[in-house]
Amino acid sequence: MTDVIAEPQAGGCPFKTAESPEIQTDFDIHDPNRVETVHGDYAELRDRCPVARSTTWGGHWVMTRYEDIMEVMRKPEIFSSECVNIPPTIGQDGPMIPLEVDPPDHTTYRQIMTPLFSPTRMRKLEPEIRALVLELLDQIGDASEIDFVEAFAKELPTRVFLKLMGWPETDADRMNDWVDRIVLGLPGASEEDNTAFRMEAALETYAYFAEMIDDRIEQRDNEGQVEIDADTADVTEVLVNAKFGDRELTQFEMLNIFFLMMIGGLHTVQGQLAHSWIHLAQNPAKRKELVEHPELIPSAVEEMLRLEAAVAGARVVKEDVVVGGVQLKAGDRVLIPLAAANRDPEKFENPDDIDFTREPNPHVTFGGGRHRCLGSHLARIELNIAFEEWHKRYPDYRLHPEKPYKKHLSQVRGVESLPLLLNQSI
Repeated sequence: MTDVIAEPQAGGCPFKTAESPEIQTDFDIHDPNRVETVHGDYAELRDRCPVARSTTWGGHWVMTRYEDIMEVMRKPEIFSSECVNIPPTIGQDGPMIPLEVDPPDHTTYRQIMTPLFSPTRMRKLEPEIRALVLELLDQIGDASEIDFVEAFAKELPTRVFLKLMGWPETDADRMNDWVDRIVLGLPGASEEDNTAFRMEAALETYAYFAEMIDDRIEQRDNEGQVEIDADTADVTEVLVNAKFGDRELTQFEMLNIFFLMMIGGLHTVQGQLAHSWIHLAQNPAKRKELVEHPELIPSAVEEMLRLEAAVAGARVVKEDVVVGGVQLKAGDRVLIPLAAANRDPEKFENPDDIDFTREPNPHVTFGGGRHRCLGSHLARIELNIAFEEWHKRYPDYRLHPEKPYKKHLSQVRGVESLPLLLNQSI
């Protein structure tokens, strides 16, 4: 178990500090040159200095052990979620609610939002999600070559999100454009130019959200207050009528809730689908295993979630604390890449191998503690249906030998393009 200590130990026991030379690293979660080596980078850090001090982005800590990362997520009183980004903003106007809010307000926001993503409510969406998957597969049809991201991985979560929100599905293209610009930034640009680029897209997004909110408020006021059925109403309707204690949610709060849901619901599922298909294209025996034994799909989804956790969140240290023999100071920022936790050999046997029968599989791809991902049930349904229906229709596919896929590395890892040849085995 990690040696997290709320205060320095008595007796002047020496700890490593931010200045200790043996724990320094230039690891940068936004460095495109690390996109193919990041898992190896985490392994190297875990072996050499599992709590490392990165010199990038003004200096911050990088944790790579499962137990350390779990401890950080479990202790919001020491590791605050007031800012989960490095650098501190990706373009949003205020905290992403409830992710960047600590208790007690976080508890109230979660009470409002948790019923919207309950397992029961999400299971009711299964027929619509399956119909959408089949529609996307019909559109691919007999094509022999596609970009999997554009044709499937991007479309599915975006259209599910718009349906969940009660917004026009015809807005999928511009929603995808906003998410790409906010998450990817402007490759090769300075921090200042990147921030401006992301902010421009975020402002367009907020204007769209505000229009959706205003329309619903006008509709509510015209029709009069009615009782909302949280099992059938869309998310926008529920939030427009929700109460934070004895008051309505403000527009500012709703805007930032929608922003988080958009970033968290679209790019993560897109990346998970694309990363999974890369692994399956490169491992035809594993793909054949799924085709011949579809009962393995639920455990295969969990294994792919473990292998390719998209999110590398951050926390702000609120009081001096020791983790893994390293002294962290109040005000420090800490990067907690969930992908590093998921490949910790102390927790997972042969962590770099694909094992569809891995049991147990306590991956942390959806986070942990109070801030565990609200959308985990929805994501699992989307992934399971996609795995099922795709492999019925296209059991054989391979990577395009002349058009390589393109990944990106950031705090929300993903795949920008994935050319596939269909109905062809390796």
